[in-house]
Amino acid sequence: MSLPDEHGKFIEYGGKFAPEVLMPAIEELERGFRRYVKDPGFRRDLGYYLEEFAGRPTPLYYAENLSKKVGGAKIYLKREDLVHGGAHKLNNTLGQALLAKKMGKERVIAETGAGQHGVATAIAAAALDLDCEVYMGTDDMERQKLNVFRMDLMNAEIIPVESGSCTLKDAINEAMRDWLANVETTHYLIGSIVGPHPYPLMVREFQRIIGEETRKQIIDKEGVLPDYIVACVGGGSNAIGIFHEFLGDEVGLVGVEAGGRGIESGEHGATLCAGTSGVLHGTCSKLLQDRYGQIKISYSIAAGLDYPGVGPELSYLAEKGRLEVTSVTDDEALEAFKLLSREEGIVPALESAHAVYHAVELGEELDEDKTIIVNLSGRGDKDVSVVAEALGVKL
Repeated sequence: MSLPDEHGKFIEYGGKFAPEVLMPAIEELERGFRRYVKDPGFRRDLGYYLEEFAGRPTPLYYAENLSKKVGGAKIYLKREDLVHGGAHKLNNTLGQALLAKKMGKERVIAETGAGQHGVATAIAAAALDLDCEVYMGTDDMERQKLNVFRMDLMNAEIIPVESGSCTLKDAINEAMRDWLANVETTHYLIGSIVGPHPYPLMVREFQRIIGEETRKQIIDKEGVLPDYIVACVGGGSNAIGIFHEFLGDEVGLVGVEAGGRGIESGEHGATLCAGTSGVLHGTCSKLLQDRYGQIKISYSIAAGLDYPGVGPELSYLAEKGRLEVTSVTDDEALEAFKLLSREEGIVPALESAHAVYHAVELGEELDEDKTIIVNLSGRGDKDVSVVAEALGVKL
């Protein structure tokens, strides 16, 4: 089991790097999380919302057509795309929103790139009667118009961010400034395993239900654990959510990052593949940065993978050799997007399509008695217009 120490560090990664004025709020959050995460009443309430509202457990689906097409290993899909809202994000937002309510907060703020975390935050806030504001880069707002409208429908206020690269990194910067000014009434609902401790630990704990369900389901279906589990990696919450339950087993864990236009081009979001150690958004982890420590602009056709950092626990696991990392380009992700849609009638999020592509490549190399599980972290409705434009199709 992978746990941070009392300072929230996974050896050199993690920790609390935040302004002194923000430390009381971070420490209050840590106390609240440690208190409620083991509280039977909190667990019961969260279980109710996850099952009755979010739709858990999600199926582990044998992708028979895709497996036959590949001609090698069996490929299973953990259907997080079927969670209410269309992605795994709601597992975490329900947990944090319920925690915020228990701690007496009236308002939640969030950042979003692909829009899925923003939608999930808006959903959780509406269900739990909390005010909600979501920061989103203007570039991401343009390519994720559907999710912007969905958030607006659920009474969340969307705040455009026009600074920097106008994407996820800059949205996080603005959300942190807001939290700094409103710590008494506001909970900052971070969407991934990033940020100062206890966020990476807290988000992992709310997402690990994915792996817990998967373990039971694959044993029920196959009688043994899988040979490989594959998940896309942006910040990394869906990945650690499914990986964590299998860290002590002989199961290959593969994180697939955004190769963008190719690693050699410099236009990518492959932090674990090409990054170096540094501090961003309150935590020490692998980053895309220049030799002077200035953060580089990341790029991916998948807005949720367009982030120049990654969760500290994944950096630790990759450095330790427990996590294999690779990258998939925009063109390859588009190919997988079409392939899964055509073969299985399942339209994946562009983020998830990165994992699908690698799983297909891996499956071709393995024998038919091997199994691969892909964490299908989200559905692709939000990406249809982006994909159509990339393929030259006019809607």
